[in-house]
Amino acid sequence: PSVLDSFALLSGQLNTLNKVLKHEKTPLLRNQVIIPLVLSPDRDEEIMRQTEGRVPVFSHEVVPDHLRTKPDPEVEEQEKQLITDAARISPDAAQKQIQSLNKMCSNLLEKISKEERESESGGLRQNKQTFNPADTNALVAAVAFGKGLSNRRPPGSGASVQSGQPGAGAIIAGASGMQQVPMTGAPAQQQPMLAGVQMAQAGQPGKV
Repeated sequence: PSVLDSFALLSGQLNTLNKVLKHEKTPLLRNQVIIPLVLSPDRDEEIMRQTEGRVPVFSHEVVPDHLRTKPDPEVEEQEKQLITDAARISPDAAQKQIQSLNKMCSNLLEKISKEERESESGGLRQNKQTFNPADTNALVAAVAFGKGLSNRRPPGSGASVQSGQPGAGAIIAGASGMQQVPMTGAPAQQQPMLAGVQMAQAGQPGKV
């Protein structure tokens, strides 16, 4: 019975409060000023929960900012000036300004997207490989070590060259006999090289 009596008392008080708030002579609560009754520099977990961690304390430093209902006087003056300037502009002029602003924004966005596409394509070109490593290695091995070159001697290159023949014939005969030759044998048999071609001695075929 005591619980029911207390519940009936609370229910009656809530009904009376609702009637007072709904009465036409009751001012709107949004027009009332909120006055803080308790200010504390200590951390308040309940306020932290209600404000989702934005307001840790309810002190004299944060109260003027969080309970303010009007902007700063400077901001209010700027807003009044903007409203006055906007009222002076005709609808046609305002529409033209809106269209020009949208056009500028569209051009700016297009330039930004173009720069992004060019930067992405440039990065792809830099990362793209423009040569074949296998071909490069094969070419270096052929030039440096003669790897993969043919040992077949061209026809007519076995004719002996006499020392009395002109130098051009000796060069041609020596050049036609150029091939990969193993570096074996006595050093005395090696002849001096002239322009990459060994000059043939009298009565002996040309050697490379």
